[in-house]
Amino acid sequence: MQVLSYLIPISLFLGGVGLVAFVYTVRSDQYNDPEGDAQRILSGQYDDKPKV
Repeated sequence: MQVLSYLIPISLFLGGVGLVAFVYTVRSDQYNDPEGDAQRILSGQYDDKPKV
């Protein structure tokens, strides 16, 4: 049962790190254009085989 005294603070710390990372990505506007990626992948402008 002593291992829980180590695991609980470690898990809370890692959860906090994940929360801080999520808040950072939201504040740096990384989720502004979700439709742009969807349209870009469907467009024929970009090709898997570039012309040399």
